[in-house]
Amino acid sequence: MAAITASMVAELRAKTDAPMMECKKALTEAEGDMVKAEELLRVKLGSKASKAAARVTAEGVVATAIHGKTGALLEVNCETDFVTKNDSFLALAQTAAELIAKHHPADIDALGALPHAQDGFGPTLEDVRKGLIGKIGENMSFRRFQYFGGDQQLAAYLHGTRIGVVVEFTGEETAARDVAMHVAAMKPVALTSADVPANLIDMERSVATAKAAESGKPADIAAKMIEGAVQKYLKEVSLFNQPFVKNDKQTVEQMLQATKTTVKSFTMYVVGEGIERKVDDFAAEVAAQVAAAKQSA
Repeated sequence: MAAITASMVAELRAKTDAPMMECKKALTEAEGDMVKAEELLRVKLGSKASKAAARVTAEGVVATAIHGKTGALLEVNCETDFVTKNDSFLALAQTAAELIAKHHPADIDALGALPHAQDGFGPTLEDVRKGLIGKIGENMSFRRFQYFGGDQQLAAYLHGTRIGVVVEFTGEETAARDVAMHVAAMKPVALTSADVPANLIDMERSVATAKAAESGKPADIAAKMIEGAVQKYLKEVSLFNQPFVKNDKQTVEQMLQATKTTVKSFTMYVVGEGIERKVDDFAAEVAAQVAAAKQSA
């Protein structure tokens, strides 16, 4: 049997990014054949990927790609914040955003079917995703994306990698980018008060009604209190009515008028928004293990 040297293990690890012991085992099984050992590891990594695929992906990054009037906004998820700093994961996210902007896939499945090769994986984006799950050891998924390809100009803003905003506009690009930054900071739910979803208004009205009832005020005053609270809410959550973050002496609408810029729409992604996260109770887990040990004793 061929001797397995430290340099051989290091070479295989560099190729696959697999743990050292796994590399040594693969080389031993392959009797020192580097190509065969790499194949063995790919099989093991694939198995690892299938096990990871069931785990919740509530962390991740938002990526954008803007090319003139064509662009994309994408959220890619993983399990832990550690992976969001991994170069391979970040490259996957950015490439996927570029592919969306270029090819306009219909959905996540169509996105995954697009050709791409990375880190020795391919020939499709989905193959790369599965390969990186095994290589990195965490589940990861393309959660959602928005393609932009109309006749509007596009401006994007990323707050780190966790919040991404794309604004469709006509006019001054600097003003539009400032609006995108404002959206990331203030998180409006609509452009104007009239665009706020009815279910959010109903929820706010219900809260205001309960507060008015607790106040014990006469019905006519209570009604004014409710309506005042609803109107205040609408101003707070509609983009054009919000005080501009760079100059709170004017609203976003006033800033846009001053720069002769018109914002048609905005899209904002916040990583993990709406995903139910698993909360581990370490104390409860230890207690359960102790109880199980007593029962088996």
